[in-house]
Amino acid sequence: MTAPAATMAPAPASGLATLRRLILYVLLFALVVITASGLSGLLERLFRTASTLAAGDVAGLALSLAFTLIGGPLALLLWWFVWKRLDDAAERTAAGWGLYLTGIYAISLIIATTSLLNMAAALIGMERNDWSSSLANGLVWGAIWWWHRWMWKHPLKSPRHLDDIRVLIGWVFGLLLGAGAAIAALGALLDVAIRGFMSTATLEPWWFPILRSLIWATGGAVVWWWHWFREGGRRFQTALVDVTIIAVGIFVAGITALAGLGVILFVLLRLAFDRSEPMNDLLEPLAPAIAAAVIGALVWRYHRTVSVHRSTRTRRASLLVTSAVALAAAASGVGVVVNALLAAAVSPLAGGATRTLLLGGISSLVVGAPAWWLAWKPRHQPRTADDIPPGRRLYLVAFFGVSAVVALITLLVIGYRLFEFLLGDVSGGSLLDRVRAPLGLLVAAGLVAGYHFALWRHDRALLAAAAPVHQRVIDQVTLISGYAPGAVDPDALARGIADATGGARVSTWLRADDDGAGLPPSSVLPPGVEEVIRQVATALEGVTARHVLVISGPGTRLETLPLIAPEAVAVPGGTAPGRALRP
Repeated sequence: MTAPAATMAPAPASGLATLRRLILYVLLFALVVITASGLSGLLERLFRTASTLAAGDVAGLALSLAFTLIGGPLALLLWWFVWKRLDDAAERTAAGWGLYLTGIYAISLIIATTSLLNMAAALIGMERNDWSSSLANGLVWGAIWWWHRWMWKHPLKSPRHLDDIRVLIGWVFGLLLGAGAAIAALGALLDVAIRGFMSTATLEPWWFPILRSLIWATGGAVVWWWHWFREGGRRFQTALVDVTIIAVGIFVAGITALAGLGVILFVLLRLAFDRSEPMNDLLEPLAPAIAAAVIGALVWRYHRTVSVHRSTRTRRASLLVTSAVALAAAASGVGVVVNALLAAAVSPLAGGATRTLLLGGISSLVVGAPAWWLAWKPRHQPRTADDIPPGRRLYLVAFFGVSAVVALITLLVIGYRLFEFLLGDVSGGSLLDRVRAPLGLLVAAGLVAGYHFALWRHDRALLAAAAPVHQRVIDQVTLISGYAPGAVDPDALARGIADATGGARVSTWLRADDDGAGLPPSSVLPPGVEEVIRQVATALEGVTARHVLVISGPGTRLETLPLIAPEAVAVPGGTAPGRALRP
């Protein structure tokens, strides 16, 4: 009676183990965060005053002491319990252990890095008195980061998966932090060079903001280098690493570079054709745009080079993503140009705003169109099915779908504006003025959707032409074969006929009168099974009936008869008598 219970035990035990790990790691995570908060509060007070810890904030000190003296021992006790259980291989391979380390590693790295960099930046200029809190958080969370990194690197108790996630979190955070701060530093420096020293704030020297941004950029670069090179992030050949390279290093960087180039061209066009604002205001976006274009292009170029040395799938994906970003920029430029032209048609006297809008659309179109042309190569499209790369059809369907959705939304907006005008609302201006913005977007979306739909149909036609034709007319074959000595094996013959007819159902019957009396002389032996199958395939060529009768034997005799159902034709006089068949 106990055997069934024993066989059913593993399922609930596995569920209970998963629930136990979930509760255990959530509690440990919470206790580590609580202890870190308490220690940070105590260290901050220690840095501010070495004589009176409770200086003016008794409640805050009490909270820090409670978090440290109660949460700390509980966290250590629970961690020791978890650490001892990691001797079991099942605990190390469980997802909870890796998820806990990933979460604490990410939080501690981000808080420690930002706190220490904020402290270093605060030492420059007027913010030098705000360093105590940043230093306390940086030291505490830095120690927690190093502790969990040691656990992750432990030769016996480290998790058996999610190692690439830990590295990816570090290098993505460092890359975004370093690139963003580098854009800020370079933009501030170029702004001083373009607009002069008087355009900056006069409360502190002009180089202070640049130095602070350089500190942040250096810190982000160090974090990125540590995880990408020192921790071996570039050596991981996983799909997650490839996706992250494409999403961050190419997609985000490409958007940043193209946006910067578009703004640069827009400012230059305004300087040439639209000086409706003061020169200082016209030049204001130029320096950040140059910085974004330079840093974004460098990041994009590096990861584009990295993707070339990885898998073929990653290289093709990088080209598709680059093409998508450039096409989005070009399509938005087309929409803005149409909007500006309609605005000029509605109100020719409103030249300033319309001219600015038109120059913005031209900038986006001029920047996006060449980049799309170089990445997509519209003049070198696939001409055979073998030339169609993997992922291309998914890209075409995705762009067509997004463009179709945008077109549908703009159609609804145009319809709303139209009915609003017809119902007598005069507050929105003329009908053309109401619909010019969604109409421009509709034109751009329609062009993108139509182009990608045409390419998708072209690729489908190539694939259909290259696909083998699987046309099976014969559905069922009734095989009548002999079993006398020297005859072909009926089972082998049935399998051969099924293959020759493309998978038709074959039912085999044996002749009841084939006892060897009708066999030819021994000098004329029946052919082998391969020869008989070839003869059957030749005889079935051109047969359009769904049911065929194949008679093999005696000897070399082979006959094929197409059959039809009795209800399909009237047979006068009933059915003719036939010979007895034995299955």
